[in-house]
Amino acid sequence: MTAPPRLRVAYLTSTFPSVSHTFVQREVAALREHDVEVHTFSVRRASAAQVLSAADEESLRTTQALLPSTATDVARAHLGALARSPRAYVRTFGAARRYAAPGLRGLLYQLFYFGEAILLWRACRARGVRHVHAHFANNGADIARLARDYGRAADSVPWSWSFTMHGPTEFSDVSRFALRAKASSADFVACISDFARSQLMALVPEEQWDHLSVVHCGVDPDRFAPAVAKHERPAAGLRVLCVGRLVPEKGQSVLLAAVERLRAQGTDVEVRLLGDGPDRAVLEARTARRGLSAAVTFLGAVGQDDIVESFAWADVLCLPSFAEGVPVVLMEAMACGLPVVTTRIAGVPELVDHERSGIVVAPGRPELVADALASLAADPVLREEMGRHGRARVVDDYSSRTAVEPLIRLFRDLAPGARVPLVDVATGPPAPGRR
Repeated sequence: MTAPPRLRVAYLTSTFPSVSHTFVQREVAALREHDVEVHTFSVRRASAAQVLSAADEESLRTTQALLPSTATDVARAHLGALARSPRAYVRTFGAARRYAAPGLRGLLYQLFYFGEAILLWRACRARGVRHVHAHFANNGADIARLARDYGRAADSVPWSWSFTMHGPTEFSDVSRFALRAKASSADFVACISDFARSQLMALVPEEQWDHLSVVHCGVDPDRFAPAVAKHERPAAGLRVLCVGRLVPEKGQSVLLAAVERLRAQGTDVEVRLLGDGPDRAVLEARTARRGLSAAVTFLGAVGQDDIVESFAWADVLCLPSFAEGVPVVLMEAMACGLPVVTTRIAGVPELVDHERSGIVVAPGRPELVADALASLAADPVLREEMGRHGRARVVDDYSSRTAVEPLIRLFRDLAPGARVPLVDVATGPPAPGRR
């Protein structure tokens, strides 16, 4: 039997690599392990602050950023596209205008996206890529859609596009992100949870529901594994780790209030906050005001090379968020054998089994977070049992090696533009990635 054509796809995100998007790196690596040829693109070049590990450095080296681009590059791409098919160029320009949100600002943004989409089309065509997959329904999805629109109208081979639906930001303003139009336009949408899929089901006609599939994000259970030897720790008390951007929706203030209650009740709690963001100064001030400076340490952002060490230090991961998709940090902690305390929002209950792999509480309730942490502080055996169940859950359903299998099927079955020969007669062999 003849082997099926090798899959070749482009991945586009607004910034790649990014500290908070390491799951995209893992997904790309897992796809490549399955012999999928993935070319990574970033709308904007990642800054030095986003490059915190060896994997980040390699991703930066092999990812092509659309911006900044020289005037010569932009002119060459657009003149080439216009010359190739004036009709397709004009039609795609018109599509960008139709996609625009009301007002001058919405129009200007779509015209920028049109400019970047032609750059992406040109780069993909040079590499023999005809399918673009965007992570998140943000500007990357706008650009991917327009690149598909032009490629489909101008080229003799089929073009397609898809995106991964995360949330929660996009669900807070479905009009601004044009979720209905994007979900209807895409060849398929990979939703990270049943919750995310259900939100799109409410927006699109029922006959389009088959285009919405659940594809979990994943972690490497070998890399994130229980520590052979935990850090030395006192016999009493609890070490709590919280990982996330320091922004209001992550709920670190709820954790601080819970720690204050626990210490008032006589429970010894030590907290480490990993991450950085605009709320850091506010949170540090609240920590001092509550008299918690000796118990709470702010460690800033860390890369994937260092985060496992923090999991080895901790007894429990606490993520008291107000808004999430399915936090990958919960998967990482559970894979490392840690029980988790988190909130009953979005897709979180699909990952964390309440009172089996962790404790899931209502959001915004510091007293419930305090009670959950107190119960874990008092019962090391329970922590160990929850840790075992949590790791088993991740290994079974959220391993990066197997999580990509439904995605590969979607690329192969629903995205004909991803199935191209290794050498396209019109373009020659794919060009290597460049910074």
